[in-house]
Amino acid sequence: MSPTLILLCFISYTAILFVITWITARKSTNRSFFLGNKTSPWFVVAYGMIGASMSGVTFMSVPGAVGTDGFAYMMVVIGYIFGYTVIARVLLPLYYRLNLTSIYSYLETRFGFWSYKTGAFYFILSRVIGASFRMFLVVNVLQIFIFDAWHIPFFVTVMIFIVLILLYTFKGGIKTIIWTDMIQTTFMLLSLGMSIWLIIDSMGLDPGQMIGQVYRSTWSKMIFTDWHDQRFYLKELFSGAFIAIVMTGLDQEMMQKNLSCRSLRDAQKNMFTFTGIMVVVNFVILFLGASLYLFAANKGIQLPERSDDLFPVIAISHLGPMAGLVFLIGLISAAYPSADGALTSLTTSFSIDFLGINKRTDLNERNKKQVRQMVHIAFAVILLLVIVLFRAINDHAVIKKLFTIAGYTYGPLLGLYSFGLFTKFAVRDRWVPFISLVSPLICYFLSFYSVNIFHGYHFGFELLILNGFITFAGLLLFRRRHTRELREQ
Repeated sequence: MSPTLILLCFISYTAILFVITWITARKSTNRSFFLGNKTSPWFVVAYGMIGASMSGVTFMSVPGAVGTDGFAYMMVVIGYIFGYTVIARVLLPLYYRLNLTSIYSYLETRFGFWSYKTGAFYFILSRVIGASFRMFLVVNVLQIFIFDAWHIPFFVTVMIFIVLILLYTFKGGIKTIIWTDMIQTTFMLLSLGMSIWLIIDSMGLDPGQMIGQVYRSTWSKMIFTDWHDQRFYLKELFSGAFIAIVMTGLDQEMMQKNLSCRSLRDAQKNMFTFTGIMVVVNFVILFLGASLYLFAANKGIQLPERSDDLFPVIAISHLGPMAGLVFLIGLISAAYPSADGALTSLTTSFSIDFLGINKRTDLNERNKKQVRQMVHIAFAVILLLVIVLFRAINDHAVIKKLFTIAGYTYGPLLGLYSFGLFTKFAVRDRWVPFISLVSPLICYFLSFYSVNIFHGYHFGFELLILNGFITFAGLLLFRRRHTRELREQ
Protein backbone atom coordinates (compact mmCIF):
# COMPACT_ATOMS: atom_id res chain seq x y z
CA MET A 1 0.00 0.00 0.00
CA SER A 2 1.28 3.43 -0.91
CA PRO A 3 1.49 6.14 1.76
CA THR A 4 -0.68 8.36 -0.45
CA LEU A 5 -3.52 5.81 -0.52
CA ILE A 6 -3.36 5.38 3.26
CA LEU A 7 -3.39 9.15 3.76
CA LEU A 8 -6.41 9.57 1.46
CA CYS A 9 -8.23 6.89 3.46
CA PHE A 10 -7.40 8.68 6.71
CA ILE A 11 -8.52 12.06 5.36
CA SER A 12 -11.78 10.64 3.98
CA TYR A 13 -12.60 8.97 7.27
CA THR A 14 -11.84 12.14 9.21
CA ALA A 15 -14.01 14.17 6.83
CA ILE A 16 -17.01 11.98 7.76
CA LEU A 17 -16.44 12.82 11.42
CA PHE A 18 -16.36 16.53 10.68
CA VAL A 19 -19.67 16.31 8.81
CA ILE A 20 -21.23 14.73 11.91
CA THR A 21 -19.59 17.41 14.05
CA TRP A 22 -21.09 20.17 11.91
CA ILE A 23 -24.56 18.66 12.29
CA THR A 24 -24.41 17.99 16.04
CA ALA A 25 -22.41 20.95 17.35
CA ARG A 26 -24.68 23.75 16.17
CA LYS A 27 -26.04 25.95 18.99
CA SER A 28 -23.94 24.05 21.50
CA THR A 29 -23.71 25.17 25.14
CA ASN A 30 -21.75 24.07 28.19
CA ARG A 31 -24.64 21.75 29.07
CA SER A 32 -24.54 20.09 25.65
CA PHE A 33 -20.73 19.80 25.87
CA PHE A 34 -20.83 18.18 29.33
CA LEU A 35 -24.09 16.17 29.23
CA GLY A 36 -25.44 16.34 25.66
CA ASN A 37 -28.50 18.17 27.07
CA LYS A 38 -29.48 14.76 28.53
CA THR A 39 -31.17 13.81 25.25
CA SER A 40 -28.86 11.03 23.99
CA PRO A 41 -30.73 7.89 22.76
CA TRP A 42 -29.65 4.99 24.99
CA PHE A 43 -29.18 2.53 22.11
CA VAL A 44 -26.84 4.95 20.31
CA VAL A 45 -24.81 5.40 23.51
CA ALA A 46 -24.64 1.62 24.10
CA TYR A 47 -23.46 0.87 20.57
CA GLY A 48 -20.95 3.74 20.50
CA MET A 49 -19.44 2.78 23.85
CA ILE A 50 -18.11 -0.41 22.24
CA GLY A 51 -15.67 1.61 20.15
CA ALA A 52 -14.71 3.76 23.13
CA SER A 53 -14.05 0.67 25.29
CA MET A 54 -12.12 -1.25 22.64
CA SER A 55 -9.63 1.44 21.59
CA GLY A 56 -6.48 0.87 19.55
CA VAL A 57 -5.02 -0.98 22.54
CA THR A 58 -7.55 -3.80 22.39
CA PHE A 59 -7.51 -3.81 18.60
CA MET A 60 -3.78 -4.55 18.44
CA SER A 61 -2.62 -5.85 21.81
CA VAL A 62 -5.31 -8.44 22.57
CA PRO A 63 -4.86 -10.38 19.27
CA GLY A 64 -1.09 -10.32 19.77
CA ALA A 65 -1.32 -11.47 23.39
CA VAL A 66 -3.11 -14.66 22.27
CA GLY A 67 0.34 -16.05 21.40
CA THR A 68 1.33 -16.29 25.06
CA ASP A 69 -1.97 -16.08 26.96
CA GLY A 70 -4.39 -17.92 24.69
CA PHE A 71 -8.00 -16.98 25.40
CA ALA A 72 -7.27 -16.26 29.09
CA TYR A 73 -8.41 -12.66 28.56
CA MET A 74 -11.93 -14.01 28.04
CA MET A 75 -12.14 -14.74 31.76
CA VAL A 76 -11.50 -11.04 32.38
CA VAL A 77 -14.31 -10.25 29.94
CA ILE A 78 -16.70 -12.61 31.76
CA GLY A 79 -15.76 -10.76 34.94
CA TYR A 80 -16.84 -7.55 33.18
CA ILE A 81 -20.43 -8.82 33.24
CA PHE A 82 -20.49 -8.74 37.04
CA GLY A 83 -18.80 -5.35 37.12
CA TYR A 84 -21.21 -3.77 34.64
CA THR A 85 -24.13 -5.14 36.65
CA VAL A 86 -22.83 -3.31 39.73
CA ILE A 87 -22.54 -0.13 37.66
CA ALA A 88 -26.12 -0.40 36.40
CA ARG A 89 -27.64 -1.33 39.76
CA VAL A 90 -25.53 0.65 42.24
CA LEU A 91 -23.51 3.47 40.67
CA LEU A 92 -25.85 4.80 37.99
CA PRO A 93 -28.78 5.21 40.45
CA LEU A 94 -26.44 7.14 42.76
CA TYR A 95 -25.18 9.45 39.99
CA TYR A 96 -28.69 10.17 38.70
CA ARG A 97 -30.09 10.73 42.20
CA LEU A 98 -27.38 13.30 42.93
CA ASN A 99 -27.79 14.86 39.47
CA LEU A 100 -24.02 14.84 38.87
CA THR A 101 -22.09 16.28 35.94
CA SER A 102 -18.72 15.11 37.25
CA ILE A 103 -19.06 11.83 39.11
CA TYR A 104 -16.28 12.85 41.52
CA SER A 105 -18.58 15.49 43.05
CA TYR A 106 -19.97 12.55 45.04
CA LEU A 107 -16.74 12.38 47.02
CA GLU A 108 -17.15 15.97 48.21
CA THR A 109 -20.70 15.41 49.43
CA ARG A 110 -19.71 12.14 51.11
CA PHE A 111 -16.28 12.92 52.56
CA GLY A 112 -15.13 16.48 51.92
CA PHE A 113 -12.88 18.77 49.88
CA TRP A 114 -9.62 16.79 49.92
CA SER A 115 -11.27 13.47 49.09
CA TYR A 116 -13.03 15.14 46.17
CA LYS A 117 -9.82 16.64 44.77
CA THR A 118 -7.93 13.37 45.29
CA GLY A 119 -10.51 11.38 43.32
CA ALA A 120 -10.57 13.88 40.47
CA PHE A 121 -6.76 14.03 40.40
CA TYR A 122 -6.44 10.25 40.12
CA PHE A 123 -8.93 10.20 37.26
CA ILE A 124 -7.05 12.91 35.37
CA LEU A 125 -3.74 11.13 35.92
CA SER A 126 -5.23 7.77 34.87
CA ARG A 127 -6.95 9.13 31.80
CA VAL A 128 -3.97 11.13 30.57
CA ILE A 129 -1.74 8.04 30.79
CA GLY A 130 -4.34 5.62 29.40
CA ALA A 131 -5.43 7.85 26.52
CA SER A 132 -1.82 8.52 25.60
CA PHE A 133 -1.11 4.77 25.43
CA ARG A 134 -4.11 4.23 23.19
CA MET A 135 -3.38 7.12 20.85
CA PHE A 136 0.28 6.17 20.62
CA LEU A 137 -0.58 2.89 18.90
CA VAL A 138 -2.47 4.58 16.08
CA VAL A 139 -0.10 7.49 15.64
CA ASN A 140 2.87 5.12 15.54
CA VAL A 141 1.28 3.05 12.77
CA LEU A 142 0.49 6.21 10.78
CA GLN A 143 4.06 7.35 11.31
CA ILE A 144 5.56 4.09 10.03
CA PHE A 145 3.32 3.65 6.99
CA ILE A 146 2.71 7.27 5.94
CA PHE A 147 4.80 9.99 7.45
CA ASP A 148 8.18 8.22 7.63
CA ALA A 149 8.04 7.91 3.83
CA TRP A 150 7.78 11.71 3.65
CA HIS A 151 10.37 12.29 6.41
CA ILE A 152 7.86 14.02 8.69
CA PRO A 153 8.89 13.90 12.39
CA PHE A 154 6.84 11.87 14.87
CA PHE A 155 6.04 15.02 16.86
CA VAL A 156 4.33 16.55 13.83
CA THR A 157 2.32 13.37 13.24
CA VAL A 158 1.08 13.43 16.83
CA MET A 159 0.22 17.10 16.51
CA ILE A 160 -1.88 16.49 13.39
CA PHE A 161 -3.82 13.72 15.11
CA ILE A 162 -4.42 15.75 18.28
CA VAL A 163 -5.47 18.87 16.35
CA LEU A 164 -8.06 16.87 14.38
CA ILE A 165 -9.56 15.48 17.60
CA LEU A 166 -9.47 18.92 19.20
CA LEU A 167 -11.33 20.48 16.27
CA TYR A 168 -14.22 18.05 16.11
CA THR A 169 -14.77 17.96 19.89
CA PHE A 170 -14.18 21.67 20.53
CA LYS A 171 -17.78 22.83 20.31
CA GLY A 172 -20.08 19.84 20.67
CA GLY A 173 -18.24 17.77 23.27
CA ILE A 174 -20.22 14.76 24.47
CA LYS A 175 -23.17 15.65 22.22
CA THR A 176 -20.94 15.17 19.17
CA ILE A 177 -19.03 12.18 20.54
CA ILE A 178 -22.19 10.11 21.11
CA TRP A 179 -22.83 10.12 17.35
CA THR A 180 -19.25 9.91 16.07
CA ASP A 181 -18.68 6.90 18.35
CA MET A 182 -21.56 5.12 16.65
CA ILE A 183 -19.98 5.56 13.21
CA GLN A 184 -16.56 4.56 14.48
CA THR A 185 -17.84 1.43 16.22
CA THR A 186 -19.47 0.35 12.96
CA PHE A 187 -16.24 0.72 11.00
CA MET A 188 -14.26 -1.08 13.70
CA LEU A 189 -16.60 -4.09 13.76
CA LEU A 190 -16.64 -4.26 9.97
CA SER A 191 -12.86 -4.23 10.01
CA LEU A 192 -12.69 -7.13 12.48
CA GLY A 193 -15.12 -9.22 10.45
CA MET A 194 -13.43 -8.52 7.12
CA SER A 195 -9.96 -9.23 8.55
CA ILE A 196 -11.07 -12.66 9.75
CA TRP A 197 -12.74 -13.37 6.40
CA LEU A 198 -9.59 -12.39 4.46
CA ILE A 199 -7.44 -14.68 6.64
CA ILE A 200 -9.85 -17.59 6.16
CA ASP A 201 -9.96 -17.00 2.41
CA SER A 202 -6.17 -16.74 2.18
CA MET A 203 -5.76 -20.10 3.92
CA GLY A 204 -8.29 -21.75 1.59
CA LEU A 205 -10.64 -22.68 4.44
CA ASP A 206 -14.31 -22.17 5.18
CA PRO A 207 -15.47 -20.58 8.47
CA GLY A 208 -16.28 -23.97 10.01
CA GLN A 209 -12.81 -25.30 9.28
CA MET A 210 -11.18 -22.20 10.76
CA ILE A 211 -13.29 -22.50 13.92
CA GLY A 212 -12.18 -26.13 14.21
CA GLN A 213 -8.51 -25.24 13.78
CA VAL A 214 -8.72 -22.47 16.37
CA TYR A 215 -10.52 -24.78 18.82
CA ARG A 216 -7.87 -27.52 18.45
CA SER A 217 -4.92 -25.12 18.66
CA THR A 218 -2.97 -24.35 21.83
CA TRP A 219 -3.98 -20.71 21.41
CA SER A 220 -7.61 -21.38 22.36
CA LYS A 221 -6.85 -22.31 25.98
CA MET A 222 -9.05 -20.15 28.20
CA ILE A 223 -8.80 -21.55 31.74
CA PHE A 224 -5.47 -21.66 33.57
CA THR A 225 -5.64 -23.46 36.92
CA ASP A 226 -2.18 -22.78 38.41
CA TRP A 227 -2.79 -20.17 41.12
CA HIS A 228 0.80 -18.91 40.81
CA ASP A 229 0.16 -17.95 37.18
CA GLN A 230 -0.86 -14.40 36.31
CA ARG A 231 -3.52 -15.99 34.08
CA PHE A 232 -5.14 -18.05 36.86
CA TYR A 233 -8.82 -18.03 35.93
CA LEU A 234 -10.21 -16.90 39.30
CA LYS A 235 -7.77 -14.00 39.42
CA GLU A 236 -8.79 -13.01 35.89
CA LEU A 237 -12.50 -13.33 36.71
CA PHE A 238 -12.42 -11.19 39.86
CA SER A 239 -10.01 -8.74 38.29
CA GLY A 240 -12.33 -8.31 35.31
CA ALA A 241 -15.25 -7.42 37.58
CA PHE A 242 -13.26 -4.75 39.41
CA ILE A 243 -11.60 -3.45 36.23
CA ALA A 244 -15.08 -2.88 34.79
CA ILE A 245 -16.25 -1.09 37.94
CA VAL A 246 -13.30 1.29 38.14
CA MET A 247 -12.47 1.81 34.45
CA THR A 248 -16.10 2.31 33.49
CA GLY A 249 -18.19 3.01 36.59
CA LEU A 250 -15.63 5.26 38.30
CA ASP A 251 -14.37 6.80 35.06
CA GLN A 252 -15.71 10.22 34.05
CA GLU A 253 -15.28 9.51 30.33
CA MET A 254 -17.49 6.42 30.29
CA MET A 255 -20.02 7.67 32.83
CA GLN A 256 -20.37 11.03 31.08
CA LYS A 257 -21.90 9.18 28.14
CA ASN A 258 -24.29 7.30 30.42
CA LEU A 259 -25.28 10.52 32.19
CA SER A 260 -26.21 12.05 28.83
CA CYS A 261 -29.14 9.60 28.53
CA ARG A 262 -32.67 10.89 29.12
CA SER A 263 -33.26 8.94 32.34
CA LEU A 264 -31.78 6.40 34.74
CA ARG A 265 -33.84 3.66 33.11
CA ASP A 266 -32.38 4.51 29.70
CA ALA A 267 -28.86 4.57 31.14
CA GLN A 268 -29.38 1.11 32.67
CA LYS A 269 -30.73 -0.28 29.39
CA ASN A 270 -27.67 1.18 27.72
CA MET A 271 -25.33 -0.52 30.19
CA PHE A 272 -26.89 -3.98 29.91
CA THR A 273 -27.01 -3.80 26.09
CA PHE A 274 -23.40 -2.64 25.99
CA THR A 275 -22.40 -5.58 28.22
CA GLY A 276 -23.85 -8.18 25.87
CA ILE A 277 -22.23 -6.68 22.78
CA MET A 278 -18.91 -6.25 24.58
CA VAL A 279 -18.65 -9.96 25.46
CA VAL A 280 -19.27 -11.03 21.85
CA VAL A 281 -16.87 -8.49 20.36
CA ASN A 282 -14.03 -9.45 22.70
CA PHE A 283 -14.47 -13.12 21.82
CA VAL A 284 -14.27 -12.20 18.12
CA ILE A 285 -11.06 -10.26 18.76
CA LEU A 286 -9.50 -13.27 20.52
CA PHE A 287 -10.62 -15.50 17.64
CA LEU A 288 -8.90 -13.06 15.28
CA GLY A 289 -5.71 -13.36 17.35
CA ALA A 290 -5.68 -17.15 17.09
CA SER A 291 -6.41 -16.88 13.35
CA LEU A 292 -3.42 -14.57 12.90
CA TYR A 293 -1.09 -17.08 14.60
CA LEU A 294 -2.52 -19.95 12.54
CA PHE A 295 -2.02 -17.91 9.38
CA ALA A 296 1.58 -17.10 10.32
CA ALA A 297 2.33 -20.77 11.02
CA ASN A 298 0.62 -21.86 7.79
CA LYS A 299 2.58 -19.38 5.65
CA GLY A 300 5.90 -19.71 7.49
CA ILE A 301 5.88 -16.05 8.54
CA GLN A 302 8.39 -15.06 11.20
CA LEU A 303 6.61 -13.57 14.20
CA PRO A 304 7.52 -9.96 15.07
CA GLU A 305 9.45 -9.22 18.26
CA ARG A 306 6.55 -7.30 19.79
CA SER A 307 3.22 -9.12 19.90
CA ASP A 308 1.43 -5.78 19.36
CA ASP A 309 2.90 -5.72 15.83
CA LEU A 310 1.45 -9.08 14.74
CA PHE A 311 -1.86 -7.79 13.38
CA PRO A 312 -0.45 -4.81 11.44
CA VAL A 313 2.48 -6.81 10.01
CA ILE A 314 0.25 -9.60 8.67
CA ALA A 315 -2.55 -7.31 7.49
CA ILE A 316 -0.33 -4.83 5.68
CA SER A 317 2.57 -7.03 4.51
CA HIS A 318 1.06 -10.48 3.88
CA LEU A 319 -2.68 -10.26 3.14
CA GLY A 320 -2.69 -7.74 0.30
CA PRO A 321 -3.74 -4.09 -0.11
CA MET A 322 -7.40 -4.69 0.81
CA ALA A 323 -6.47 -6.24 4.17
CA GLY A 324 -4.07 -3.40 4.90
CA LEU A 325 -6.74 -0.83 4.15
CA VAL A 326 -9.30 -2.68 6.28
CA PHE A 327 -6.84 -2.89 9.18
CA LEU A 328 -6.02 0.81 9.09
CA ILE A 329 -9.70 1.81 8.95
CA GLY A 330 -10.38 -0.46 11.92
CA LEU A 331 -7.43 0.89 13.87
CA ILE A 332 -8.39 4.50 13.27
CA SER A 333 -12.00 3.66 14.16
CA ALA A 334 -10.88 2.07 17.42
CA ALA A 335 -8.56 4.93 18.32
CA TYR A 336 -10.68 8.00 17.65
CA PRO A 337 -13.44 7.17 20.22
CA SER A 338 -11.01 6.70 23.11
CA ALA A 339 -9.10 9.85 22.16
CA ASP A 340 -12.06 12.17 21.71
CA GLY A 341 -13.83 10.86 24.81
CA ALA A 342 -10.67 11.24 26.89
CA LEU A 343 -10.14 14.84 25.83
CA THR A 344 -13.77 15.73 26.53
CA SER A 345 -13.88 14.01 29.93
CA LEU A 346 -10.57 15.56 31.01
CA THR A 347 -11.95 18.97 30.10
CA THR A 348 -15.16 18.23 32.01
CA SER A 349 -13.42 16.98 35.14
CA PHE A 350 -10.91 19.82 35.37
CA SER A 351 -13.52 22.48 34.58
CA ILE A 352 -16.02 21.15 37.14
CA ASP A 353 -13.80 19.56 39.79
CA PHE A 354 -10.91 22.02 39.96
CA LEU A 355 -12.18 25.27 38.44
CA GLY A 356 -15.78 24.85 39.64
CA ILE A 357 -17.23 26.71 36.65
CA ASN A 358 -20.66 25.20 37.30
CA LYS A 359 -20.75 27.04 40.65
CA ARG A 360 -19.10 30.31 39.61
CA THR A 361 -21.61 33.14 39.91
CA ASP A 362 -19.03 35.72 38.78
CA LEU A 363 -18.92 34.20 35.28
CA ASN A 364 -21.66 34.37 32.67
CA GLU A 365 -22.34 31.55 30.20
CA ARG A 366 -20.02 33.03 27.60
CA ASN A 367 -17.13 33.35 30.09
CA LYS A 368 -17.65 29.77 31.27
CA LYS A 369 -17.53 28.57 27.67
CA GLN A 370 -14.25 30.43 27.11
CA VAL A 371 -12.72 28.87 30.23
CA ARG A 372 -13.86 25.41 29.14
CA GLN A 373 -12.35 25.90 25.66
CA MET A 374 -9.00 27.00 27.11
CA VAL A 375 -8.95 23.88 29.30
CA HIS A 376 -9.77 21.77 26.25
CA ILE A 377 -6.79 23.18 24.35
CA ALA A 378 -4.48 22.77 27.35
CA PHE A 379 -5.28 19.06 27.70
CA ALA A 380 -4.75 18.55 23.98
CA VAL A 381 -1.22 19.91 24.42
CA ILE A 382 -0.64 17.69 27.48
CA LEU A 383 -1.73 14.57 25.59
CA LEU A 384 0.56 15.51 22.71
CA LEU A 385 3.59 15.76 24.99
CA VAL A 386 2.83 12.53 26.88
CA ILE A 387 2.42 10.55 23.62
CA VAL A 388 5.82 11.75 22.42
CA LEU A 389 7.34 10.80 25.79
CA PHE A 390 5.68 7.39 25.77
CA ARG A 391 7.24 6.47 22.43
CA ALA A 392 10.62 6.39 24.12
CA ILE A 393 9.59 3.99 26.90
CA ASN A 394 7.18 1.58 25.16
CA ASP A 395 8.61 -1.94 25.34
CA HIS A 396 5.86 -4.41 26.37
CA ALA A 397 2.36 -5.36 25.28
CA VAL A 398 0.40 -2.16 25.75
CA ILE A 399 -2.73 -3.84 27.06
CA LYS A 400 -0.80 -5.15 30.09
CA LYS A 401 0.86 -1.82 30.72
CA LEU A 402 -2.47 -0.04 30.61
CA PHE A 403 -4.10 -2.34 33.17
CA THR A 404 -0.98 -2.47 35.37
CA ILE A 405 -0.92 1.32 35.59
CA ALA A 406 -4.69 1.33 36.17
CA GLY A 407 -4.06 -0.96 39.13
CA TYR A 408 -2.08 1.85 40.73
CA THR A 409 -4.08 4.90 39.69
CA TYR A 410 -7.64 3.55 39.84
CA GLY A 411 -7.11 1.59 43.07
CA PRO A 412 -7.57 4.59 45.38
CA LEU A 413 -10.80 5.45 43.54
CA LEU A 414 -12.06 1.93 44.16
CA GLY A 415 -11.25 2.23 47.86
CA LEU A 416 -12.86 5.68 48.21
CA TYR A 417 -16.12 4.74 46.51
CA SER A 418 -16.34 1.38 48.30
CA PHE A 419 -15.88 3.07 51.67
CA GLY A 420 -18.46 5.70 50.79
CA LEU A 421 -21.06 3.22 49.55
CA PHE A 422 -20.66 0.41 52.07
CA THR A 423 -20.01 2.29 55.31
CA LYS A 424 -21.60 5.28 57.00
CA PHE A 425 -18.37 6.54 58.54
CA ALA A 426 -16.96 9.98 57.91
CA VAL A 427 -13.19 10.24 57.37
CA ARG A 428 -10.44 12.60 58.40
CA ASP A 429 -10.58 14.33 55.05
CA ARG A 430 -7.09 15.86 55.09
CA TRP A 431 -5.53 12.40 55.42
CA VAL A 432 -7.17 11.05 52.26
CA PRO A 433 -4.47 12.30 49.79
CA PHE A 434 -1.79 10.67 51.96
CA ILE A 435 -3.69 7.35 52.16
CA SER A 436 -4.28 7.42 48.40
CA LEU A 437 -0.57 7.93 47.78
CA VAL A 438 0.70 5.30 50.22
CA SER A 439 -1.62 2.58 48.93
CA PRO A 440 -0.18 2.47 45.37
CA LEU A 441 3.35 2.57 46.79
CA ILE A 442 2.64 -0.45 48.98
CA CYS A 443 1.14 -2.25 45.97
CA TYR A 444 4.19 -1.48 43.87
CA PHE A 445 6.47 -2.90 46.56
CA LEU A 446 4.38 -6.05 46.95
CA SER A 447 4.16 -6.56 43.20
CA PHE A 448 7.91 -6.08 42.70
CA TYR A 449 8.84 -8.57 45.42
CA SER A 450 5.82 -10.88 45.22
CA VAL A 451 7.78 -13.88 43.93
CA ASN A 452 10.06 -13.80 46.99
CA ILE A 453 7.47 -12.80 49.58
CA PHE A 454 4.61 -15.04 48.43
CA HIS A 455 6.54 -18.14 47.32
CA GLY A 456 6.45 -17.67 43.57
CA TYR A 457 3.13 -15.81 43.30
CA HIS A 458 2.87 -13.30 40.43
CA PHE A 459 0.43 -10.42 40.67
CA GLY A 460 -1.77 -9.80 37.63
CA PHE A 461 -4.78 -7.56 37.18
CA GLU A 462 -5.85 -8.38 40.76
CA LEU A 463 -3.37 -5.74 41.90
CA LEU A 464 -6.26 -3.32 41.39
CA ILE A 465 -8.34 -5.13 44.04
CA LEU A 466 -5.44 -5.12 46.52
CA ASN A 467 -4.89 -1.41 45.95
CA GLY A 468 -8.55 -0.66 46.61
CA PHE A 469 -8.53 -2.83 49.74
CA ILE A 470 -5.47 -1.06 51.18
CA THR A 471 -7.08 2.34 50.52
CA PHE A 472 -10.30 1.12 52.17
CA ALA A 473 -8.33 -0.10 55.21
CA GLY A 474 -6.52 3.24 55.46
CA LEU A 475 -9.81 5.15 55.38
CA LEU A 476 -11.17 2.83 58.08
CA LEU A 477 -8.11 3.51 60.22
CA PHE A 478 -8.54 7.29 59.87
CA ARG A 479 -12.33 7.32 60.13
CA ARG A 480 -14.29 9.65 62.38
CA ARG A 481 -16.69 8.29 64.96
CA HIS A 482 -19.67 10.22 63.63
CA THR A 483 -21.33 9.57 60.27
CA ARG A 484 -21.67 11.96 57.36
CA GLU A 485 -24.98 12.29 55.54
CA LEU A 486 -25.00 12.33 51.77
CA ARG A 487 -26.48 15.58 50.47
CA GLU A 488 -28.28 15.69 47.15
CA GLN A 489 -27.21 18.45 44.81
